[in-house]
Amino acid sequence: MFQHSVFSLPFIFIAMLVAAQGWFGWKLLFLGALAAVSARNFAMGVNRYLDRDIDILNPRTMNRPSVDGRVSSAEMVGFILINAVVFISVAYLINTLAFKLSFPILIVLGAYTFFKRFSAAAHLILGVSLGLAPIAGVVAVLNDVTLWSVYLAMGVMFWVAGFDLLYSLQDIEFDKAHGLHSAPSRFGAQNTMYFAKLFHLLTIVLWELFVFNAQLGFFAQGAVIISALMLIYEHWIVHKDFTKIDKAFFTVNGYLGFVFLILIIMEVI
Repeated sequence: MFQHSVFSLPFIFIAMLVAAQGWFGWKLLFLGALAAVSARNFAMGVNRYLDRDIDILNPRTMNRPSVDGRVSSAEMVGFILINAVVFISVAYLINTLAFKLSFPILIVLGAYTFFKRFSAAAHLILGVSLGLAPIAGVVAVLNDVTLWSVYLAMGVMFWVAGFDLLYSLQDIEFDKAHGLHSAPSRFGAQNTMYFAKLFHLLTIVLWELFVFNAQLGFFAQGAVIISALMLIYEHWIVHKDFTKIDKAFFTVNGYLGFVFLILIIMEVI
């Protein structure tokens, strides 16, 4: 689903805008979007393919096309390979550093599925996967990695890991029953929510460091403040009613990235 790309796309473009100090060109806009979508397709394809044995047992996921036969194993492998080739090819067209980094990035993107089978740190691995987005954005423009992009990336990492912790609360009983190493199954729901709050606090601190180090101004500072308010609202939704986790996950976090992007566009203009 295309909406799975809404978490990484805005932060790729945020990094590109700040790196270019303005408009970075139609070519990089097209290649950046194609890289983001193909990387996300690859990651989700690997996840769905390798998780078939788990998904078929979970009432929440047993009707997915990857499980119920609507999409065959061969089609899934083909989908994964095509998107990997697209991602590497796009990276080659961008610059040398992007091409060199495309291979280890694919390895990281595929690692999440394995980690959650033996470590509660899988939530952070997912965060790292999406945290690579702003690094990719600055590499595309500057053929280099800057300190401010590292702060932005680490903020994204803790942002994603935090909301993935909340999302995983839906499967706490299933994970316990099947020996999956999610944070809720290992540490309990209450501790998981504490971890998510800590991660999102770190997110705001790191995004403040990004704004300071990149020497950005009023609108960028507004982006951080609004993001903090949206994360507070997300935690309020989940604390009030676990059944609203989907709303918190997709709606609030989806809007957060785009609000951040709009304010950064205003900043560089």
